[in-house]
Amino acid sequence: MTDIVSPGVTTTVEVPKSSDTTLAAFIWKNAEDLWGDFKHTDFGKIILPFTLLRRLECVLEPTRDVVRDAHAKFKDKGLDIDLILRQTARLPFYNTSQFSLATLGATRTKSNLDAYIAGFSDNARIIFEQFKFTETVAALARAEILFKICQNFSNTDLHPDVVPDRVMSNIYEHLIRRFGAEVNEAAEDFMTPRDVVHLATTLLLDPDDDLFRNNPGLIRTLYDPTCGTGGFLTDAMNHVDGFRAQDKVPPILIPYGQELEPETHAVALANMLLRRLETEPARDLSAHIAGPKSTLSKDDFAGKRFHYCLSNPPFGKKWEKDQAHVLREAKEQGFSGRFGAGTPRVSDGSMLFIQHLVDKLERPEQGGGRAAIILSGSPLFTGNAGQGETEIRRWLLEKDYIDAIVALPTDIFFRTGIGTYIWILSNKKPKERKGYVQLVDATAIHSPMRKSEGNKRRFINDEQIQQIARLYGDFQSGENVRVVNYRDFGYRRIKIQRPLRLVAKISIEGIEAFQASKAFAKLDEHEQTGWMSLVREHLGETHPYAWFDTLTIKAKKAGLSKIGRPLAAALEAALGVRAPNAPEVLDADGNCVPDKEVEDFEIVPLDQEIDEYMAAEVLPHAPDAWVDVNYTDDRDGQVGKVGYEINFNRYFYKYTPPRDLHEIDAELKAVEKEIAALLDEVAE
Repeated sequence: MTDIVSPGVTTTVEVPKSSDTTLAAFIWKNAEDLWGDFKHTDFGKIILPFTLLRRLECVLEPTRDVVRDAHAKFKDKGLDIDLILRQTARLPFYNTSQFSLATLGATRTKSNLDAYIAGFSDNARIIFEQFKFTETVAALARAEILFKICQNFSNTDLHPDVVPDRVMSNIYEHLIRRFGAEVNEAAEDFMTPRDVVHLATTLLLDPDDDLFRNNPGLIRTLYDPTCGTGGFLTDAMNHVDGFRAQDKVPPILIPYGQELEPETHAVALANMLLRRLETEPARDLSAHIAGPKSTLSKDDFAGKRFHYCLSNPPFGKKWEKDQAHVLREAKEQGFSGRFGAGTPRVSDGSMLFIQHLVDKLERPEQGGGRAAIILSGSPLFTGNAGQGETEIRRWLLEKDYIDAIVALPTDIFFRTGIGTYIWILSNKKPKERKGYVQLVDATAIHSPMRKSEGNKRRFINDEQIQQIARLYGDFQSGENVRVVNYRDFGYRRIKIQRPLRLVAKISIEGIEAFQASKAFAKLDEHEQTGWMSLVREHLGETHPYAWFDTLTIKAKKAGLSKIGRPLAAALEAALGVRAPNAPEVLDADGNCVPDKEVEDFEIVPLDQEIDEYMAAEVLPHAPDAWVDVNYTDDRDGQVGKVGYEINFNRYFYKYTPPRDLHEIDAELKAVEKEIAALLDEVAE
């Protein structure tokens, strides 16, 4: 039981122990005391750090007295007091203050709370610095409600025995999501739904289950470059904890992460700070959670590689703030840096994060690494051959880094209903997977939410997660799976030319167009008069293309000397008219001049000969067409630019026959009757 204090009323409320969303709502009720003194958009900045503070306090409670005694005993001995106190607390953090939220007092609450925060070890105190907690405390004190808020939280039991770590992590994210909704910010920038997190983690780690099972105490590294509140890191660490056996130490994942937003970075720090290793309880697992800074422009782990990587970068987010650094790194470092394969358009940085993760995979000679990254559909197909996105896909596929792509159901994220995909990347693919990409269609594998949360109307339950994991693990083509040779995604974009066929048609409109051209305007008055006289002589006539040369010769004889290429081009553009049956226009070497207006491009499958494609698909419709052999690929020098596109619909499209016409006709007639009846009612 606990007391909720509201203006003029004290109510005893039982804190639920099982429902994280209910407990989050309970904690949020403190916002009732903030109304009137604070904007609702500031509530989250107050509620969240107090929730974290209370959690830290509950975790430290069993050893707080012995830690305080040890601090008094050793603080002036010249010893490593930080190490001593962490070992005493059997935690990676501690607090040496005499205060707790319950003992701050009503008269000097602010100064006592400041002293309480100052008593935390550096790695815990930084959490409150991220929240600018000192400013928050000062604002609460000025509003004369600081003591009340402290009392509210002191009566909320957040001990791990009451609220397990996983539930506590859900509470943080629920509060952040509610906070994000209050300020109208996109919740997907903060977190990934738990079911999606668990699916991605399962797909990433399941292939190594035997490794974890047979190697107690195995140490591996785990990295999330957009770690948010640390959901991926927590779930992956829980996964390997499941291999705990009697009298055996479980495998260990050492977490690394980086986060851009200060508040979510603070929660990630707290999550990892509260995490304990059985073999080394004083080890600080928050030590490698970097931020708040952008991974793309300020990589805190440059040169570092990891066994596993997990990420859900923001969908469709611009990277213009990182642009200068990214372009400089791509130019100066090439493939020795992160972005050698290319850079996408600035409106979406998803494919920068893919390259970043590949760069972070442990080297193959050291056992290699695997990664799972959640993306929207755009990295599958955006960009034409030769452009940044396609070149990145080309590099990923030709280097054989893409192991599998899983299409997820729509409506499973909080603030977007778009289709999303989990990409599994690897630089240590087993022999049977080399050269292939596994496509898994999981769009129909989902369950309905009992209560929608924003756009999240569906979720993937544990049984369905295992079903998807089995589809991935079996590596067998079937109704929901295709195993595709990577070259099947490739093509050459060839340029098709057709001959220019022109006649000279001298019309009033054509003469006026010639007169309005820039080349004509540069002539002096004498030249202009002479040209108009020459052209008007042929008004209403139509001549073969060769007439333009005849006119030029005639102009020279008339003393018109300024006959450069710009003027000839202006004359041709104004008076030239395309005629399908006219002879081909030839250049000085006797070659066909291509008609730029009918220039076209064709997509030729990578494993099909261009001549074969032309004979089957182009020449039957345009016998005079030819391939522009000067339009070549920048990398292999061959005709046509190479591109890659991963089109799920191509592999999983299911034909649905149209409904019977009689059935449709019957429905239309029924609707017509309903409309007629309604009109009769209106007329009456």
